[in-house]
Amino acid sequence: MDSKKRSSTEAEGSKERGLVHVWQAGSYSVTPERLPGWGGKTVLQAALGVKHGVLLTEDGEVYSFGTLPWRSEPAEICPSSPILENALVGQYVVTVASGSFHSGAVTESGIAYMWGENSAGQCAVANQQYVPEPNPVSISDSETSSLLAVRILQLACGEEHTLALSLSREIWAWGTGCQLGLITTAFPVTKPQKVEHLAGRVVLQVACGAFHSLALVQCLPSQDLKPVPERCNQCSQLLITMTDKEDHVIISDSHCCPLGVTLSESQAENQAGTAISPSTETLDSQGEVFEHTLGENDLPVATDTNVGNVQTTGGDAIPSQQDIVGTTEVSSARNVPSYPDTQAVNEYMQKLSDHSVRENSENGEKPMPSQPLVEEAVPNLLSPPTTSTSALNSLVVSCASAVGVRVAATYEAGALSLKKVMNFYSTAPCEPGTQAGSSSIGPEGLKDSREEQVKQESMQGKKSSSLVDIREEESEGGSRRLSLPGLLSQVSPRLLRKAARVKTRTVVLTPTYSGEADALLPSLRTEVWTWGKGKEGQLGHGDVLPRLQPLCVKCLDGKEVIYLEAGGYHSLALTAKSQVYSWGSNTFGQLGHYDFPTTVPRLAKVSSENGVWSVAAGQDYSLFLVDTEDFQPGLYYSGRQDPAEGDNLPENHSGTKTPVLLSCSKLGYISRVTAGKDSYLALVDKNVMGYIASLHELATTERRFYSKLSDIKSQILRPLLSLENLGTASTVQLLQEVASRFSKLCYLIGQHGASLSSFLHGIKEARSLVILKHASLFLDSYTEYCTSITNFLVMGGFQLLAKPAIDFLNKNQELLQELSEVNDENTQLMEILNTLFFLPIRRLHNYAKVLLKLATCFEVTSPEYQKLQDSSSCYESLALHLGRKRKEAEYTLGFWKTFPGKMTDSLRKPERRLLCESSNRALSLQHAGRFSVNWFILFNDALVHAQFSTHHVFPLATLWAEPLSEEAGGVNGLKITTPEEQFTLISSTPQEKTKWLRAISQAVDQALRGTSDLPPYGSGSSIQRQEPPISRSAKYTFYKDPRLKDAAYDGRWLSGKPHGRGVLKWPDGKMYSGMFRNGLEDGYGEYRIPNKALNKEDHYVGHWKEGKMCGQGVYSYASGEVFEGCFQDNMRHGHGLLRSGKLTSSSPSMFIGQWVMDKKAGYGVFDDITRGEKYMGMWQDDVCQGNGVVVTQFGLYYEGNFHLNKMMGNGVLLSEDDTIYEGEFSDDWTLSGKVGNFLLPLIQSSTNFFLTFKKSYLTIKFTCFKILLNRKHSLYILDRGTAISCLHSCHQHPLETKRKWHHNFEVLPETLSRSQTQTLESLEFIPQHVGAFSVEKYDDIKKYLIKACDTPLHPLGRLVETLVAVYRMTYVGVGANRRLLQEAVKEIKSYLKRIFQLVRFLFPELPEEGSTIPLSAPLPTERKSFCTGKSDSRSESPEPGYVVTSSGLLLPVLLPRLYPPLFMLYALDNDREEDIYWECVLRLNKQPDIALLGFLGVQRKFWPATLSVLGESKKVLPATKDACFASAVECLQQISTTFTPSDKLKVIQQTFEEISQSVLASLQEDFLWSMDDLFPVFLYVVLRARIRNLGSEVHLIEDLMDPYLQHGEQGIMFTTLKACYYQIQREKLN
Repeated sequence: MDSKKRSSTEAEGSKERGLVHVWQAGSYSVTPERLPGWGGKTVLQAALGVKHGVLLTEDGEVYSFGTLPWRSEPAEICPSSPILENALVGQYVVTVASGSFHSGAVTESGIAYMWGENSAGQCAVANQQYVPEPNPVSISDSETSSLLAVRILQLACGEEHTLALSLSREIWAWGTGCQLGLITTAFPVTKPQKVEHLAGRVVLQVACGAFHSLALVQCLPSQDLKPVPERCNQCSQLLITMTDKEDHVIISDSHCCPLGVTLSESQAENQAGTAISPSTETLDSQGEVFEHTLGENDLPVATDTNVGNVQTTGGDAIPSQQDIVGTTEVSSARNVPSYPDTQAVNEYMQKLSDHSVRENSENGEKPMPSQPLVEEAVPNLLSPPTTSTSALNSLVVSCASAVGVRVAATYEAGALSLKKVMNFYSTAPCEPGTQAGSSSIGPEGLKDSREEQVKQESMQGKKSSSLVDIREEESEGGSRRLSLPGLLSQVSPRLLRKAARVKTRTVVLTPTYSGEADALLPSLRTEVWTWGKGKEGQLGHGDVLPRLQPLCVKCLDGKEVIYLEAGGYHSLALTAKSQVYSWGSNTFGQLGHYDFPTTVPRLAKVSSENGVWSVAAGQDYSLFLVDTEDFQPGLYYSGRQDPAEGDNLPENHSGTKTPVLLSCSKLGYISRVTAGKDSYLALVDKNVMGYIASLHELATTERRFYSKLSDIKSQILRPLLSLENLGTASTVQLLQEVASRFSKLCYLIGQHGASLSSFLHGIKEARSLVILKHASLFLDSYTEYCTSITNFLVMGGFQLLAKPAIDFLNKNQELLQELSEVNDENTQLMEILNTLFFLPIRRLHNYAKVLLKLATCFEVTSPEYQKLQDSSSCYESLALHLGRKRKEAEYTLGFWKTFPGKMTDSLRKPERRLLCESSNRALSLQHAGRFSVNWFILFNDALVHAQFSTHHVFPLATLWAEPLSEEAGGVNGLKITTPEEQFTLISSTPQEKTKWLRAISQAVDQALRGTSDLPPYGSGSSIQRQEPPISRSAKYTFYKDPRLKDAAYDGRWLSGKPHGRGVLKWPDGKMYSGMFRNGLEDGYGEYRIPNKALNKEDHYVGHWKEGKMCGQGVYSYASGEVFEGCFQDNMRHGHGLLRSGKLTSSSPSMFIGQWVMDKKAGYGVFDDITRGEKYMGMWQDDVCQGNGVVVTQFGLYYEGNFHLNKMMGNGVLLSEDDTIYEGEFSDDWTLSGKVGNFLLPLIQSSTNFFLTFKKSYLTIKFTCFKILLNRKHSLYILDRGTAISCLHSCHQHPLETKRKWHHNFEVLPETLSRSQTQTLESLEFIPQHVGAFSVEKYDDIKKYLIKACDTPLHPLGRLVETLVAVYRMTYVGVGANRRLLQEAVKEIKSYLKRIFQLVRFLFPELPEEGSTIPLSAPLPTERKSFCTGKSDSRSESPEPGYVVTSSGLLLPVLLPRLYPPLFMLYALDNDREEDIYWECVLRLNKQPDIALLGFLGVQRKFWPATLSVLGESKKVLPATKDACFASAVECLQQISTTFTPSDKLKVIQQTFEEISQSVLASLQEDFLWSMDDLFPVFLYVVLRARIRNLGSEVHLIEDLMDPYLQHGEQGIMFTTLKACYYQIQREKLN
């Protein structure tokens, strides 16, 4: 073999693959032929029809051969060699399919192409007999996006229909017939439609027979199962009735989903027929069969009959089925005709039978007499089908698994003994494509065949029962059983009760969704769904009825079907266990068996020794690819056998009795077989360099391995788990773990076997092998299983099983020996069981061996070789590693047998392994007593020190071992350090020392890694560290240290002590999280101490030193206090801030200052928020001691000497009005009675009054003063709460507004002045308005609001007063920060918005904000209104009026109160601009009027020539100053005296009018202002007005003005003022 053939891409000789060999069906002894005219291209897939076929090559090209009548060129109708489908050139095709007379292909992009015969619409083209070239099929899903095309994965073609499997795992169908599975009566279907019945399910594969369809569907997860309805969705009757008689039980299910219907084959227009399904009770008790008529004695009057209209086309006749139930009362649908007597029913049935049946002229079959019998009918297709059962079904489903054949036999006997249970089916005429030799069955033959049919079907094991998931009935636990519609079955109640008992298993051996494996490999949890025509039983439901919609074949549940194949009139299902189930037509033995009935799946008897891994189904035969001993696939044929040449009766075909092995070993390795009508085809690979043989070896051994694992699971594991008294709970749990991991591994192997079968059908690239691409999946599964089985072994599981399982094992000794491959008969049963459970580990060696074989087929330098070599080494390494694990487990088990019993119970753990122990006295404890016994045992997770009956366990993660130096006197000593102990071990020899040190170091290192010494994937060996790190992370629970007893630590360690970051938790709830140093808290950390009394916790976050709080930190006490500052030795020491409580608590306060040993000492400031006092001064031992100052929130100021928190001796008192008192104070803060100096600044005299007050009077005076102040303070809080309460009440109870008003007024003090009383009386009733809302009514509301807000006793007044107080407290003092300006503005706007809502509630007639109130009188023509600048959004051409805004209504009330803090914020914010502006103003105002006017560019015509001063006219001189436009200047200066933006805008407007008046007086003529003329004049006025904080005024107006004014006249004027402000800052005087 030359080197070119050994390249990495063609190492296997790709030219020798995909060779096509063809056989003629029926002559299996003939040697196959090569396809005529076919070249050497590698064929990946072939598909055969009746007289044609298609080939798919490895480069994505499609070739057609055979008879092609649809081709346009005459020469191409019967080509001598395969012809290329040119329409697909350029499209990379990935799969092809063939029907009887049409073909399909799917491209890499997911587009389906169809061509061939199209008479039934099977090519998805309307009104066209043939489609000569591949034509793309447009498939779109209107539910998702009709614009996006549905991508297709697979096609399947029948005789008159096509199915497509989409990328989203949904089925699309087109063509003609019930085999489409569509809810439609209009055929042909040329636009692909989704099979809605399987929508939402994951469909894995589809297959098509001539007139039936199959789908392989993934099972639903258990949580997705929906409960089966107990009652019918339409008539609300119970779906199942069950009557318990003395000797039998009657189970009736009269609600059968009537999906079985035989369709008319008339190709004419759609015919609408009616089907009847009467529910009656027959009185006959004999086993007769009704034939042509139903007599009166046989069929009593049906009280109600259900009739549904069905439109059918393209099927056979339209009969209906007689439902025979155990009751005559069946509710009927609405508007359903009833039949009062038997004669009417018979007439109706005769009417149905009058439809003529068209026979297939090609087969020359004669029409069969129509039978007036009733079959199952289809309900009205417009209504959804109910969840029902098909014929004769689920009693056996429920019972057979528990009681076996006895129930089936009893069921059969009861069924056949009753005349009532006979079901009558009319035999449909033969369908097109059936064998010419099949004869019609006459009326007499019908009777016999029907009796035989019922007899056969009564023996079946399981049948499909509903359209829902096949596991739903089983989930009912046997409590719900269905049967044949109308069936009265006799079954022993004892058997039923036994069947109803659900036996609970200790573990589920069917693995659940396994995540990655299910995503990468084929699923084995599958169901088979079938639909279409079922005359030959090819649907597998136990009957010969057709199905309009998919129905699940229940008896294939749990059979792990991985592939489906449909022949003409039979079906095959291949399972993961290499078995084949077959059902349907068995005329020529094509099912591979002769078991009856053939209407349900039965195992095909292909080869007793070898399994089947691929199948193909032809028109009347089947092909089976079988594994052989030499791994070369063997091909078996089963079915039609053509007569020999000398046979005189050539029309009589015979069939094979058993599948026959074809002689094809010389051809090569068959990778795929395909069957058609008269020929079948095999794709063969040549075994170049052993590559193909190695692949087949891998696949064959994997499939056999799965079969063995499945046998072990079903024949050994399940019985073992079902045994009673298996031992302790822990043993049972370990066995369950073994079973679970075994089941998971078994499932993975089954998936891999199925994957390899698909792999052999494809390109067969080595790099695509799953065991290469996803090796970790297999390595992890094997490792997990080995871990579980070794844990079971260590705990003595096999010995514990000996007693309870001895009987089972003895009975199955031969089976055990066979499965475990143990040939020695003297081997003990437990050893055989042990060998059996470790059997899967051997498979790793096989993987390594086969991968190595594959690697030798490539060049050494190729990436494939390297990948295969690495993977082989990886599997071999794991095999050796798991072998070591088994030896470790056996060594540990032997140790536990010799260890003292009591210690064994406490030390023995499943995952614990023995490494070494000192029973040979090779290790002893230094300074041990003479008679002491010290036994050291090293496990993989701990070092155990045993002494007599006691022992101590040292976890390896927190154990440090180091050799003692010779200088220390420890020649053979080992120093062992643990968190709480330190001891020295003396070994007998240096070799023992080295051995133990190495063993301990490796064990510690492994414990720290957290994994076993598993070699990393991709490397041959693991790299051990020389010694474990000194610094490490570990968990430990202290047991000796008094301070840390029972505390658990998780964090960093250094040489036996916590060092670094960690978490320490005490049992009482204390917890420290932070830094450690040398075993103590040191550094930054967080400490929590629970306070059980307060049900809260103390919380400290800060710095620590040597286990104590030291440095800066924050301590939050459970009582609510918070200290922020310095600590020392767990005490507050140094500078700190202590906050006691919150503002809402009983005694909030704040202290900031010095602390000494947890007490206030030195200088500090104490703010008593409750009393409104602040102390600033000296402290000692937590009390005010020394000089200090006290200020209160009311302006009082004390200064003096304090002793024990009280001011004593000489002091000074200053009040808010600057009144000063100097004198002595007593300990109760009152004057002591001595002479004091009392200054009253309000008296306009410089005389000081020296007064002497009596102590009692002075005390009363000052006390009264303080009480008044405190009343004021508490009143503030009360007012705020009351106001908010009132606001809430008005919102919550609108109908009680008046009552609330009275309630608020009732609490007023009785001593009110007359004016106050009058004001409150005027406000007591809210003014109501009737009629259209006007400006006058608006003004009334405004007046009411102003008066109410000015009255603190009114709820609105309280609200405003409270809001103002909150605002001032927020933005005064510390809050006076320019950065808070925007927040202050936002808060005002929020106030406006919310109060406006309240006002609108009080005055419902008040329009919404932005509404316009029409003016009662027209506006003067000579003056515009400044209130209509904002148009009403609800009207295109609003009439002039007054705009309602919250700011216009409420700012006059709020802003005067909020103005000082707000304007202060504006002033602070504009400080720099204002300074520049003011400097310019001062500089420019030094100029006389004429000079300034000229400088500003005012036109001379606007300069005043004369001025009127006190009525006298004076001429303007060059030196005149501050005289021009004096009225306008004075007017503008008033802007600083107003509060609201609207008032300020009015001042600006008035200023413009004053300017205009002055100009008019001088010009003596009308004129029109332009901005060029007006701006210099107005700039002059602004300069002369000398407004100090003009920038603040401008920004305030801009922020709070009504938006509708911005574009009106006032807005323009304001913009002019703003421009002047910025212009002044830029003016420079030359």
